Amino acid sequence: MSGSNGKYPSSDGNGGANGIIKYNRKCRDVVFLVFFIAFWVAMIVNSSFGFNQGNPLRLNFGLDYKGNVCGGKHKDFNLGELELKYYVNPNQVYQSGLKNSGVKLSNARTICLLDCPIPSEDSLNWVCDYPEGDIRISLDDWIDMNYDYYADLTPELRNSSLQLQGPCYPVIFPSVNVYWTCQFIDRPSNVSLTHWKQLNGVIINDDMVIDKSIHNSINTRSSVLKRYVADVGKSWPVLIVCGGLLPLLLSMMWLLMIRHFVTAMPWVTVFLFNGLIISVTMFYYMKAGWIGNDAISPIIGEHDPYYHVSAREQHHIRAAAFLMTCVMIVAVLSSIAIVRRILMATSVLKVAAKVIGEVHALIIFPVIPYAILAIFYMFWLSAALNLFSSGQIVRNDCNTNCCAYDLKAKRVSCDDCCGYSIHYTPHIAASILFHLFGCYWATQFIIACSSTVIAGSVASYYWARGESSAKIPFLPVFSSMKLLMRYSLGSVAIGSLIVSFVESTRFILEAIRRRLKGADIMPESWIKRMMFHTSRFCINCIELTIKSVNRNAYIMIAITGKGFFRASEMATDLIISNILRIGRVNVIGDVILYLGKLCVSLASALFAFLMLDTHKYKSSHNKITSPLFPVLACWGLGYVVATLFFAVVEMSIDTIILSYCQDAEEHQGTAHYAPPLLIETFDEQNEVQRIAQ
Repeated sequence: MSGSNGKYPSSDGNGGANGIIKYNRKCRDVVFLVFFIAFWVAMIVNSSFGFNQGNPLRLNFGLDYKGNVCGGKHKDFNLGELELKYYVNPNQVYQSGLKNSGVKLSNARTICLLDCPIPSEDSLNWVCDYPEGDIRISLDDWIDMNYDYYADLTPELRNSSLQLQGPCYPVIFPSVNVYWTCQFIDRPSNVSLTHWKQLNGVIINDDMVIDKSIHNSINTRSSVLKRYVADVGKSWPVLIVCGGLLPLLLSMMWLLMIRHFVTAMPWVTVFLFNGLIISVTMFYYMKAGWIGNDAISPIIGEHDPYYHVSAREQHHIRAAAFLMTCVMIVAVLSSIAIVRRILMATSVLKVAAKVIGEVHALIIFPVIPYAILAIFYMFWLSAALNLFSSGQIVRNDCNTNCCAYDLKAKRVSCDDCCGYSIHYTPHIAASILFHLFGCYWATQFIIACSSTVIAGSVASYYWARGESSAKIPFLPVFSSMKLLMRYSLGSVAIGSLIVSFVESTRFILEAIRRRLKGADIMPESWIKRMMFHTSRFCINCIELTIKSVNRNAYIMIAITGKGFFRASEMATDLIISNILRIGRVNVIGDVILYLGKLCVSLASALFAFLMLDTHKYKSSHNKITSPLFPVLACWGLGYVVATLFFAVVEMSIDTIILSYCQDAEEHQGTAHYAPPLLIETFDEQNEVQRIAQ
């Protein structure tokens, strides 16, 4: 490669003997590296805020009348076993369901219990406040007494209880555990009501509003989102196995099979893809209740089989099942359509298989970025759970006319009967969005670093004519890592930032589009609608283009040591000037690799369904409200892991082709350093295209 004639010289300005890549470079894009480091400092500060203020128990469990989180350990009481929130005063629940009543359910008196109380068949059961003051029994004894010490109360306290002012409250309505909240069933016990009236208790309203009020509170969007986030946290063993270890094993198996059975792998990949996507879709059908009797249910534990409760999670899983059906149909038809092109993909993959066999440590190298990402994801998920639950517990400001007996003060208090809520400030939402963006940028950065290292290793192979050479450093993977760490981290940082920014913008615009559609304020005229949908299409095209340019820019960074923008320009010029020569050589190969990544991620999702279907994740404490988010998390993690390992093949093909284009540019259209197998591949490609025409 002659530097005097070359259009794309080495980083030192002149080519080396025999076209070997030069390693004397300069640090590039240092400003962006400094920005990346500053961003990570901000990520650590942001995460520390979550660790200091958050409590993941808040995502699932409610608050009691003292502001304590059910299921947690507190100064006065250890509520570790008491996870269920129960509304002790049915009249407050009833009033909160009335329109224009001014009473909110969040101000109704609640207590944490071990299980939902059941009305007695021959008497009247009670649920009393936590034992304190003159009630000298332990919390464990209180639990053993079924929360009922009414018989031990003084006449004054009994009279207060009959006014629904505590410290004891009657169990009139049966209730069922719906997502760790005891939801009333609007069928009051006649026996309990009769006893209550005989004791001259106040009138208790028994309208069906009492059922709907709690149900609506459980099904708010914020409550559903919290439960989804909690599902991901509780299913961490599933994430490790199905989102980490399984895709690692499958990806390495796929690389080894590409190395030794390259001819059969495209066919195997297409066949497995179709089988896996159909299987995953069937699991969605099962959880949606369309197949079998394994549909998700919001009710936890044993209950009346004839009593049903609806929840947003059920609607979401059905929507996911419908979406998967559409994706499955399109995917299967598309895979059938590319069958005729598989021979072309085989010839391209042979080149990559040759490289994998010749370049030392190329198969094992992705384990390094995999380990870095695994450590990062564990830290990130822990911080995310705390950030999502980092609001402050504050007493509500209410004007409710209510009173309750205070066992410590030994009197009825009407001043502090307002309930407690978790208050989220706007900066918490900003912290969560920042945390999500940081995860995506870090993922893209690690993938970009891995791709650049692979590209540098494969480029060394190409410029040695595909043979071993004394000028190729021993273990070129580690030599390429050294060059990246020393000179090009800033270039990789800006490239990954651009992709992350474009992706985030697309997600935000899509969220705005859905909200506008839900509010029924979409553009009415056909011109505005056309512009609206065209803008969506353009954003998607820009995203795909940037991803493609970035990938090729990383290759040129590895070869020449240039900065990101200069490398992007060089790569784009090479591809445009050689587009007719390389033709469709890389397109079908990329499709097969994409299907391979989907196979790994779909297998991760399938095994996640199987693990989540065990008794552990259906029991009271560890129950997963819906497999939707844990399965999607395993799907995404599986795809990221597959991307790291499949980049060995993907970047090998792209680097060989881009090096071929650069080689041809510098030698008047004839590639001097192209390995024989690559030349044969181009010849076969041209022959296949000629026959197809």
